[in-house]
Amino acid sequence: MDARLLDILVCPVCKGPLMHDKKTQELICRGDRLAFPIRDGIPIMWADEARTLQDTVE
Repeated sequence: MDARLLDILVCPVCKGPLMHDKKTQELICRGDRLAFPIRDGIPIMWADEARTLQDTVE
């Protein structure tokens, strides 16, 4: 994930910052506890495609 792209992307639900999880290839919104998938290098920013986080993300 390009760091410049990560700087401008925000959570589509709350407009908060996102964190890139390299291990799971997801963009994490800590505020909403959502993980948005990255498929073929493209972030999928639809709320209905996000998974709800159960555990604390570090």
